[in-house]
Amino acid sequence: MKHHPTATANAAAVVTAVIYIVCRQAFIVAPEFAMSVGKSWLHGIDISKIATRTIPADNFVLGIVTATVGAWLAGYLFAVSYNMFVKGKR
Repeated sequence: MKHHPTATANAAAVVTAVIYIVCRQAFIVAPEFAMSVGKSWLHGIDISKIATRTIPADNFVLGIVTATVGAWLAGYLFAVSYNMFVKGKR
């Protein structure tokens, strides 16, 4: 089964954007829980000392755009690489 690079990249970008928004909302609704999850994902690093309760709109936009673009590029590269490996096995 081949991956369509653009479709895979689009799916990765959408999933990343949704996760980014859900994460931000979780931090607003349940900041202690969000910090606990973040700490567990960062191998115990305590980010509470550098975290803020508010995030300026321009930082949010920059974050979601760069995360989404990065995910799109990673998804595209994944699909192209996957397809190259699939061709090599036949």
